[in-house]
Amino acid sequence: MYRYLLAMLLLAAPAAASAQSVEFSKDRFGNDKEGLKAAQKEIKAGDEFYETDPPHYEQALARYLKAQQFNPNNDQLNYKIGDCYLHSGFKPRALTYLQKAYQLNPDVSPRIHYLLGRGLHLNAKWDEAVAEYKRATPATGAKNTAGLVLDIQKKIKECENGRKLAAKPTRVFIDNAGPGINSPYPEYGPVITADESVILFTSRRAGSTGGNTDPELGGFFEDIYQSTREGKDGWSAATNLGDAINTDGHDATVGLAPDGQRLLVYVEDNGGDLQQAELRGVEWRKPQKLGSRINSKYHESSASYTPDGRSLFFVSDKEGGMGSRDIYKIEIEGRGPAQNLGSVINTQYGEEGVFLHPDGKTMYFSSEGHNSMGGYDIFKSVFENGKWSAPENLGWPINTPDDDVFFVISASGRHGYYSSFRDDGLGSKDIYQITFLGAEKPPVLSQEDQLLASRVQPVKEILLAPPVAIVAAQVTILKGVVTEEASRQPLEATIDVIDNSLNRVIASFQSNEKSGRYLVSLPSGVNYGIVVRKDGYLFHSENFDLPAGSAYAEVVKDIALKKLDVGVKVVLNNIFFDFDKATLRPESTGELERLQKLLAETPALRLEISGHTDNVGNAAYNKDLSQRRAKAVVDYLLTKGIDRGRLTFAGYGDTEPVAPNTTKAGRQLNRRTEFKVTGK
Repeated sequence: MYRYLLAMLLLAAPAAASAQSVEFSKDRFGNDKEGLKAAQKEIKAGDEFYETDPPHYEQALARYLKAQQFNPNNDQLNYKIGDCYLHSGFKPRALTYLQKAYQLNPDVSPRIHYLLGRGLHLNAKWDEAVAEYKRATPATGAKNTAGLVLDIQKKIKECENGRKLAAKPTRVFIDNAGPGINSPYPEYGPVITADESVILFTSRRAGSTGGNTDPELGGFFEDIYQSTREGKDGWSAATNLGDAINTDGHDATVGLAPDGQRLLVYVEDNGGDLQQAELRGVEWRKPQKLGSRINSKYHESSASYTPDGRSLFFVSDKEGGMGSRDIYKIEIEGRGPAQNLGSVINTQYGEEGVFLHPDGKTMYFSSEGHNSMGGYDIFKSVFENGKWSAPENLGWPINTPDDDVFFVISASGRHGYYSSFRDDGLGSKDIYQITFLGAEKPPVLSQEDQLLASRVQPVKEILLAPPVAIVAAQVTILKGVVTEEASRQPLEATIDVIDNSLNRVIASFQSNEKSGRYLVSLPSGVNYGIVVRKDGYLFHSENFDLPAGSAYAEVVKDIALKKLDVGVKVVLNNIFFDFDKATLRPESTGELERLQKLLAETPALRLEISGHTDNVGNAAYNKDLSQRRAKAVVDYLLTKGIDRGRLTFAGYGDTEPVAPNTTKAGRQLNRRTEFKVTGK
């Protein structure tokens, strides 16, 4: 490869030698004095932006490009345009201008080889980039070059990483999220509900709150917008969250609870802080500060909730970290300090954009370290056996030689979302949907398609059809609507998630007060009790026993709460017996305690406890077993001080089915313990 590059350079030498830079002077453009004057004016204005501290590259670039239209053959102008592009969202465009600047004048700048290396690197020309980086390396013994040498060594390593990763691309489709979300202005920072039904994101589009533009950066101030899924692939027209969330300044998305009821936002306060807003009905409440245990005088930029909502992963550049930015974890309602995730995750470089999957153990984040192919790459790590696994690069074409950051993924693991500058964008930076595909199948038929392989240029690849989705997530999403049984009106209720083996509430959520909607994320490996409760109503329980390794599932369960009236029946789904016995298992304790509490709080309440079976086996035996099981529940309540006169029990065997006995699911529903209100 290097011999080939040397030959190409030698072949190009006569052309480079013959090319000359064309100055913006009267002797070259005397016939167009007005055009020359206008071009010189643009260059002067561009230089003012370019040479300020810090440089305003975007404003300078706009002026330089106008002058470039008049004279495209000036070495310094091409060099400055290339440098400006390297500091823009469209970095790969820098290469054309830098190569031309070098062709016009190989001595255009002492930095030309380094910048050429950057331009080639960002266009995934790995070997050519390495060659230029090596030419940019200072001579041995030169002064004040240690930092540059380390930087070049790191970039050479990134090119080597990129070459390896691009040789085995990840099978994905990367598609623009469409006009419902994206506009001619920048969109970025997507966050989603676990079921992918709602997306919130940051945009700097016209019509922002206050309608003002940033005097330093240009463009409108950031606002937060929301869109909902319409059909299989489309998104509704995004709406502004309103002035409860958005201010006249910058307001940006950071994280969203899996159920979409709590939102983390970034505000430019105290160096950069995180705040939390809650959704009440259809209105977002004003964000509240998260406190000094999370926010510091430094910069806290991104965060993600754990599925139970009790802890937070966040990014900070505060003192004591391992690199420029580190990832920490903290219990939101606790008292202890935030814990650095350690050297397996954090590097001497920057980490950013942390996101915890609803399975509670898989973390996605971006890093400049590990085996990044350039800038920030997106990585995945899994917490198992008390430690984080070595971060895995998500690979090409998800990651590119430019910064890839603020990635989120649905609970199913099928779709990811992030923002990127690409040629198929609707204007500036857009939000894209990544569809993860399964392993390659033996070819049935071949079809040529486009995979977006970098921020700029699509790469053609022969795809094997049909693709198969990867479903590897180990989590169940339980969602639905809580209503009042009689009126069918939505209710705001508390949903407790209980680890039955520990008899401990591990999370509590609220259904939406206007819609009654709820969503709960249940990582595999736990026998869950789900209890829905509201003052004035009988509690409702569900059971989800999810063994470790259980694949992704989405369960829709609408729940109607019942008033405490005579004749009302409630199934006790979290009462368990040993097989073919009337012995209560320890996992039943929580449900029994809830029943005891109900009786203690309602002294006049009288109940019949009943047992039921399916129709498998001898009817007489089933009736006897169901009666003994009902009696076991009553006996437990008696030991807890409940008066015997308030309780009766009965075994109905298979005589009162609630579902057909012709299916496994139906028979399971028929095997139940329930209570009926007989007096109050």
